[in-house]
Amino acid sequence: MENLTILVVDDDPVIRRLLEQRLAKQSYVVSVAENGQQAEAALREQPFDVVLTDLMMPGGIGGIEVLEITKNLYPDTQVVLITAHSSIDSAVEAMKKGATDYLEKPINFDELFLRLDKIANVKTILRSAKDIEQAMTVTESAASETIQNLEMTVAKKQQLIDAVEDLLTDDTLPEDERIARAITILCENGN
Repeated sequence: MENLTILVVDDDPVIRRLLEQRLAKQSYVVSVAENGQQAEAALREQPFDVVLTDLMMPGGIGGIEVLEITKNLYPDTQVVLITAHSSIDSAVEAMKKGATDYLEKPINFDELFLRLDKIANVKTILRSAKDIEQAMTVTESAASETIQNLEMTVAKKQQLIDAVEDLLTDDTLPEDERIARAITILCENGN
């Protein structure tokens, strides 16, 4: 399973650094932003599998806005909000807007890693489903082409059978000549 790319957005340098170190130690590919503006700039440069953002940040772009920007740019990116206990209602509201999940501070890293594993598993399942869908499309196209080729071959063979039948039932020609011509037609078209 490929490692998730994660953008950590938090205005608290201690929490940001702790998240960065713990996630990198678990082999996640981690980028950080110290505010919503930096998060927006990072998101405009590249997509991430997961955005892990603090809900409450100073400045014009908080966690809800980071969620909205992320979902507008990359609808498949999963957004997990980090919230203080007092803002759980806001986190629930954010989930209605498309957030995948939320975590309360202080962060329980076992819980975070379980949620990231769940996200990774869902991404793997979705990728497998897309691969299967693509394979089915290719198979369906090949089957359709094969059926069309078989139908054309059957039509040509039916024309040949009809021509031989017409020749063999033509009473205006001697029987030996009818048989000889039928054999000639069959030999010429016997591929």
